[in-house]
Amino acid sequence: MKKLLIVVDYQKDFVDGALGFPGAERLDSLIAQRIADYRAAGDDVAFTYDTHGSDYAHTQEGRKLPPAHCLFGTPGWELYGETGAAHLPGDPVFRKPTFPSLELAEWLKGRSYAQVELCGLVSHICVLTNAVMVKAALPETEILVDARLTASYDPALHEKALDVLEGIQITVTHR
Repeated sequence: MKKLLIVVDYQKDFVDGALGFPGAERLDSLIAQRIADYRAAGDDVAFTYDTHGSDYAHTQEGRKLPPAHCLFGTPGWELYGETGAAHLPGDPVFRKPTFPSLELAEWLKGRSYAQVELCGLVSHICVLTNAVMVKAALPETEILVDARLTASYDPALHEKALDVLEGIQITVTHR
């Protein structure tokens, strides 16, 4: 049975743009290598994109997190570096206006994967919430997060997110 890698929001604005933070760029070659490993094994790779429009400032998220980011069609919306280069035209893409992707969960329902792995940014927000969506869609599938392939601008919240992931029976490796 196949495995699935979900690359969560590894976009320029989260690495070196509007919401970028030191250390996020270090994930790039590691995520790109993980993508290559999945492809070499014949497994699937999907991507989520944080996606906002020009009305971002008037959304709930925009009012609570004012820096405009990941505006559709801007350079900050694009995938970062080697990870972006590893994206292929046939890969499933889920553009999401908020932290988790309901579309991703609906796409996963009824599919059979031996394992689903999530990586990307930000660990305590979009990686965590999308892991919950995967768990809801595929409750009997092993879900994992490699701690080396995710990060946060807040190290304490990053560690707490890893604790929560483990608490909801998601396997966290390399902690």
